[in-house]
Amino acid sequence: SMPERMLAVLRNELHLDQNDVYPIRGLLRLDDFFTMADLNLPHLKYEPWVPHTPVRLAGLDNRTRPSEIFAVMRQGDLLVHHPYHSFAASTQQFVEAAARDPHVVAIKQTLYRTSANSPIIRALIQAAEQGKQVAVLVEVKARFDEAQNIEWARMLENAGCHVAYGLVGLKTHTKLSLAIREEEDGLRAYYHIGTGNYNAKTATLYTDLGLFSCNPELGADLMDLFNFLTGYSRQTEYRKLLVAPVNMRKRFIDMIEQEMHYALAGKTGQIIAKMNGLEDPEIVRKLYEASQAGVSIDLVVRGNCRIRPGIPGISENIRVISIIGRFLEHSRLFYFHNDGTPRYFIGSADWMQRNLSSRVEAITPIEDPRLKEQIDLILQLSLADHRQSWEMLPDGRYRRRFPGVDADATTVNGLQISMMHQVRATAVQLPTDRRATGLL
Repeated sequence: SMPERMLAVLRNELHLDQNDVYPIRGLLRLDDFFTMADLNLPHLKYEPWVPHTPVRLAGLDNRTRPSEIFAVMRQGDLLVHHPYHSFAASTQQFVEAAARDPHVVAIKQTLYRTSANSPIIRALIQAAEQGKQVAVLVEVKARFDEAQNIEWARMLENAGCHVAYGLVGLKTHTKLSLAIREEEDGLRAYYHIGTGNYNAKTATLYTDLGLFSCNPELGADLMDLFNFLTGYSRQTEYRKLLVAPVNMRKRFIDMIEQEMHYALAGKTGQIIAKMNGLEDPEIVRKLYEASQAGVSIDLVVRGNCRIRPGIPGISENIRVISIIGRFLEHSRLFYFHNDGTPRYFIGSADWMQRNLSSRVEAITPIEDPRLKEQIDLILQLSLADHRQSWEMLPDGRYRRRFPGVDADATTVNGLQISMMHQVRATAVQLPTDRRATGLL
C-alpha cells in the first residue's frame, strides 16, 4: 500500500535491495513489531533489567520449605513493585508455596489475564491434585483472552478446582490471591492484593504493585468478597476494602469531599492519584469542585483523561501528567492528605466508569508506615519526572517536560530509572531473578 516513490526512497536510504522488501496488504499491527524486538541487536535496545528479590524474601525455598513465606508475612506486611521486584520470587512464589504447604487447606484466586504456560495455573492444579480446596474465579470476558481463559478454566475443572465465571453483567477485574492456612491458634488467611494481572510475562513489562499481608480484618473482607463472587452472598459492607461496584465510588467521593472540607477550613487539602485512565463523570465533577475549594490535586494518568487542568476558576489547582517510558505504567495508587494523617491505597481500579460501575474491583488501604513511605516515594518520583513525562495543557494538548539546567538527579533520571537505582540499593539479585526485561 506504500507509494512506489516512497518505497524507492526508503530502499535507497536504508541500503536495501529488492529481496529485503516484503509487500503486504494493509497495515502492520503494533503487536507485529514484537518480533522485531526479539532481534539480536543489543546496541538498539535498553540495557537489560534483571528483576531483584525483596530482601525479606531472599533465600526462601518454596519447594522444600514452603511455610517460610508465611512466616515472613506474619512478621509484617510486604509491598512488591514489578518489574523492579521479581514476580517469580514474590507473587508466583506465594501461590506455589500455598500449593505445596501441607498446612494450607484452601486457595482462592481471581484470574483476568495470565501468561501462556502459566506457573500460577500449574500451581493451582497441583494444589487441587493434592486435595486442597481450590476455588478460581476466571473472567471469560477478558478482551482478547476469551479463548485462552476458557481453556484454562477447563484445565482447572478437570484437575478438581471449583471454577466460577463471575457475576452476570459484571467483569471480574480484581487481582486477588488468598490462602487459608491451618495453624495452632486456628485458621489464618494470607493473601496478595495487586494492581496487575497474575501474568509472568507482563510482570516484566508493566509496572504494578502487590501487597502481601495476613491482616485479619482485610482477610475477612477478602473472604466476604470471594463469597460475593461465587454467589454465596450479596455483601454490601466491607471493613477496609473498597469494592466496586459496591462501595468504591462512594468511598472515593467521600474522601475527596473530606479534602474539600479541610481546604475550606484553611487547612491543607491534597490529593495525588496515579492510574491508567480517568473519565468517570462523578469523579471528574467532584475533582473540579475540589479544585475550586482549594484542594491541590496531582494526577498521573498514563492514558485517556477527561480532566482539563489549569483553567482559571475551574481547575487551576489541578495538574495532569502522563509518564510514557520503557515500562508501561499500570499501577493504581491513591493518596489523600487527611489533615496530616495521610491515607494511601492501591488496587485494580482506575477512575473509569467501567471500573467503578461495571466491574468487580478491589482497592486496599496501605496501613504499615514503612509501606506508606514506599508508596509516597513512587508518587513523588512520578511528579518529579522530567525525563519521560508529558504535561497536559488547559486545552487538552500534551507538552513534553524537560529538566532544567539546575535539575537534580531524580528529575533528570525520571521515575523508572530512579526506581531501578532504588531497588538495586534495597533488594538482592538471586538466580531466580535471571529473566531480564530488555525487550523494549
